[in-house]
Amino acid sequence: MSLLPHIIAYVALAVFVVAVVVRIVFWSRMPLHVRWELYPVAHEGKRARYGGSYLEEVDWWKKPREVSVAGELRVMVPEILFLVALKENNKKLWVRSFPFHFGLYLVIGATVLMMGGGVLQAVLPGAMGGGLGRTIQVATVACGASGLCLGLLGAAGLLHRRLTDPVLQDFSSPADIFNLVFFMVTFGVALLTFLVVDLDFSRVTAFVHGLVTFQFDAMEGRGLEVFLPAVSVVLMGLLVAYIPLTHMSHFVGKYFAYHAIRWNDEPNLRGGDQEKEIQKVLGQPIDWSADHIEGDGKKTWVDVATEEMSK
Repeated sequence: MSLLPHIIAYVALAVFVVAVVVRIVFWSRMPLHVRWELYPVAHEGKRARYGGSYLEEVDWWKKPREVSVAGELRVMVPEILFLVALKENNKKLWVRSFPFHFGLYLVIGATVLMMGGGVLQAVLPGAMGGGLGRTIQVATVACGASGLCLGLLGAAGLLHRRLTDPVLQDFSSPADIFNLVFFMVTFGVALLTFLVVDLDFSRVTAFVHGLVTFQFDAMEGRGLEVFLPAVSVVLMGLLVAYIPLTHMSHFVGKYFAYHAIRWNDEPNLRGGDQEKEIQKVLGQPIDWSADHIEGDGKKTWVDVATEEMSK
């Protein structure tokens, strides 16, 4: 039984990685999406400040395009960390959603710190006993404890909003409720473990170090000292494996939503890649039942766009 938390942790990480890769491949192979064609586009660099684009240039198709990665990062980083768009458009929901997401980021940060400490200890034995080790430990406790509190508070707030807001009730499925309850239980058990038996995160840190270095030592102690950390690890592992299998994998989809739809301004040049992709989409059959389309599963988009409408 002492190996069960280790096995679940490894399996959960494997499921997470495989599921994320599958989703990335799936979305990257989707047909060309209808673009927003709205400006400013973040990677326009200086022109993005006033909503301009490369189309302002004379003979733009003859000139190399300049794409500003820094411009994209200036938009993406605040959006990922602080949910800027949600704050601007729905501040009441942002008040609940921001602590949930930011708490999740802090928990991930604490996990990364523990994994990094394990690697450091394996490469440089004794390194974690000095000032660097103490700094990592303090940062781990700060990120982990505050992240669990914020995540739990945010999940409870989102659950309350879904259960009481008439508008959200129409869009809340049983899966949405289950997901939030799952987060609350998992974060709640982890927080209880911290408060009762692991105030310095030493137990969970030792477990993560063991995962990194493939040393499967049994947790020391008895009773709650072993039970609570083990249950917390199992729940965290199940949550990690579960997230990318649901619509909560929007953390992957958001990249494609921005880069393939919102910011995609790749020019459609004769004989270029965009032209080939557009031809593929236009060649797809239509089976819409709408009268103005009259799709029969045989006609393509080209047929519909070029035929005369019947009166």
